[in-house]
Amino acid sequence: IIGLGNPGKDYEFTRHNTGFKIIDKFADSLEKKSCYRKFNSLVTESSYDGKKLILLKPQTYMNSSGTAVAMCYNFLRKQINSMLVIHDDIDIGFGEIRLKTGGGTGGHKGLESIADKLGNYDFDRLRFGVGRPPGRRDAADYVLDEFSKNEREEVEIGVQRSTDIIRDYLTEGIEYAINKYN
Repeated sequence: IIGLGNPGKDYEFTRHNTGFKIIDKFADSLEKKSCYRKFNSLVTESSYDGKKLILLKPQTYMNSSGTAVAMCYNFLRKQINSMLVIHDDIDIGFGEIRLKTGGGTGGHKGLESIADKLGNYDFDRLRFGVGRPPGRRDAADYVLDEFSKNEREEVEIGVQRSTDIIRDYLTEGIEYAINKYN
């Protein structure tokens, strides 16, 4: 499971770091875990429902996420049954959460980097809606802004809901989770 974001305190509460927030919340709920640095990432290794889990937070910045993901994927290729990438999405209304399997990137630079480095788009996604930028505001600037005070409570609710979605994804599979949550 890969949570996308940017490393460092300057980005911690930005829209683009929603993937990091969700994967951190999910990792906090796991027992018996080990945390370390590898693959240019922060890695949490654990298990859930009898399945070994690797949680990855690439530290290569969003637009180069594929480098870290490909390093991990190539190292663990024979052990990987599925891959879920968690990311922000401006094409979904604020606070909405959607699952998707495969498909395009919608211009998301982190997803483009992963697809480029893996050579395909065949990975599952958990998309957390951050809404469109207001007016003619540039999308790249918008996703690097912090959530407003009014948005933060709804984000926390969505982050918790996302961890529930991940649990269903792990136990029941992508199709079940799509039908239940989309």
